[in-house]
Amino acid sequence: MAGGSGTRLWPLSRALYPKQFLAFGSDRTLFQQAVLRLEALGASGVALRPPCIIGNEEHRFMVLDQLREIGVEPGGVLLEPVGRNTAPALTLAALFAGEEDPILVVAAADHAVGDLAAFDAALQRAVAAASDGSIVVLGIRPTRPEIGYGYIRTQPGGAIARDGSLDVAGFVEKPDLATAKRYVAEGDYFWNSGMFVLRASTWLAALAEFRPDIEQATRAAWAARKSDHPFCRPDRAMFEAIPSESIDYAVMEPAAAPASHRTLKMVELDAAWSDLGSWDAVWALAPRDADGNALHGDALIEDSRNVYVHASSRLVSAVGLENLVIVETPDAVLVTDLARSQQVKKIVATLGQRERGEANLHRRVHRPWGWYDSIDHGPRFQVKRIMVKPGAAISLQMHHHRAEHWIVVSGIAEVTNGDQVITLHENESTYIPIGRTHRLANRGDVPLEIIEVQSGAYLGEDDIVRFEDVYGRVER
Repeated sequence: MAGGSGTRLWPLSRALYPKQFLAFGSDRTLFQQAVLRLEALGASGVALRPPCIIGNEEHRFMVLDQLREIGVEPGGVLLEPVGRNTAPALTLAALFAGEEDPILVVAAADHAVGDLAAFDAALQRAVAAASDGSIVVLGIRPTRPEIGYGYIRTQPGGAIARDGSLDVAGFVEKPDLATAKRYVAEGDYFWNSGMFVLRASTWLAALAEFRPDIEQATRAAWAARKSDHPFCRPDRAMFEAIPSESIDYAVMEPAAAPASHRTLKMVELDAAWSDLGSWDAVWALAPRDADGNALHGDALIEDSRNVYVHASSRLVSAVGLENLVIVETPDAVLVTDLARSQQVKKIVATLGQRERGEANLHRRVHRPWGWYDSIDHGPRFQVKRIMVKPGAAISLQMHHHRAEHWIVVSGIAEVTNGDQVITLHENESTYIPIGRTHRLANRGDVPLEIIEVQSGAYLGEDDIVRFEDVYGRVER
């Protein structure tokens, strides 16, 4: 499940570039790590299908690019037109699985796991436990009274079964601090990792039992789907009508009730797991010095303790600080108390209310053909650095309100400028007047980089009229 709103790790994570597509202390993103962790099951003798990715329409090309980087071909990429929480998402995957009724390993794309061998062993136990139609959840033994997680309650004094599982007595939502302390002291409560293992048919039957409205509405949206491999899109209007609900609320909590005939099991996961749900969680997993400080990027720190600094684009220095998070990006800086970092989402909400672009996008914006970085702007002008991937091209387009100057920095550009198609090399340039049809293409085998200077009365991204586009972006 690769959806996400990008609120809790702002400003590094944004709505259109959420945390699962970012790398933290690794050369692989969280999404790539999640895919590779599940792919490793194949080396353990488990027969695997290619992964099914459930994500946001806006992230579809990012998903493909990151899968391509790790050499994984998806079985399908199911695109949600709007977010409807995890229960409809899992239902799409179960319907996609088809009549062969495989066991589904359901995992979020934005979690971190430190012990891969332990993770693989726990998943093998969970797959075995789910083979008889049971619903299996992976639980984490709590190390502290955490109020940010839901909890799994196991049967008091329950013995571990031969398949390595414990019987589940109930699911509990995020508690207050006093209740969380009691859970930890009693010892029968585990953090709910949000990872489930169950047959596709088991999920569909349980959902039809407890939430037939979600099951029927999702089936209808799926039946009216459109496909252009590897993408699969359920009908938008029908999907928007589906009630928004989580896996826990829709099925797990009622299935764990005493009157239910469903079998729920838990397999303990002891693999240094974290959902990286806040900056203090990132700090906790990062390598730290003797004073508890963790630094990323160009950062200098003096006489400070328990400070996390993430510098993205410039030197960040700190003196005499304690228990703080400092995150710098080219267009925003966050400073927060380490213990209150979960409240960052309130800042994101305020940005959204004020219609500030920093809630949604970085200064560098990724596109299916590459990226652009808005390096300077002012009244009636904007300067962008643009990279086009080998073999890629922007759409054939025009603008009503701006002219553009293009200067090639590296690579070779094929430029459509009105009726002309010209080739530009390094240090060569062209001018595109207002209203002229144009396109930039990279026919070479190395990245093409240009500097684009825009000038005009209006420079918004919505001043684009597309005539041809290989990425399926349709003007409205």
